Amino acid sequence: MKDLDFTFVVVADQVASRTEPDRVPAALEALAGVPAVLPFERTAGDEVQGLLTEPAAVVAAVARLTRLDGWRLGIGAGRVEQPLPRSTRAARGDAYLAARTAIMAARRAPTGLALTVPPDVGDGRYGEVSAAARDAESALWLLRSLLARRSEEGWELVELLDRGLTNTDAAARLGISPSAVSQRLGRAARQEAQRGTELTVRLLARLQAAAEAPS
Repeated sequence: MKDLDFTFVVVADQVASRTEPDRVPAALEALAGVPAVLPFERTAGDEVQGLLTEPAAVVAAVARLTRLDGWRLGIGAGRVEQPLPRSTRAARGDAYLAARTAIMAARRAPTGLALTVPPDVGDGRYGEVSAAARDAESALWLLRSLLARRSEEGWELVELLDRGLTNTDAAARLGISPSAVSQRLGRAARQEAQRGTELTVRLLARLQAAAEAPS
């Protein structure tokens, strides 16, 4: 079968699913707007999975699941067999195998996230691709760690500002003073998260380029 160009499989596993309520519906709702080749869906009792091609979409998925809290993330980077099925549950390829390895590694990762590439990716350039994957994973760790400290009030404020509202408009919408907006915005680390997002997207794109470059 022909392979789809280097892409990303994102697997999210609910933490403590045996003792916590089912959070899959909320996760799927949050991920519904993320651009995907094969949309996110439940693949096991407490697990969701999607196939993405755009680095920005990967970062968006990570951010949205981090906001929900209680999710362990595994990202597999590689190729996927074509023709694609209608469901991510039926898809196959190295990216899916790498994602399964990643979700297991995420159990030991400090931020509950791991990114993995297949050992044969890059046709003899595994070292270069592996280094690019480690850089991208490091950026994801840092961004996720930053976002995990943001309060729900901070998320709400950042969401309003990202929609184009001014600080004054956001203050009126939230029923707080402009000075309170400034304080909340500082705690939400919006500028730092924006820079981290830009960096992570670039590093994921660099990983793609390294894997797809002719050997």
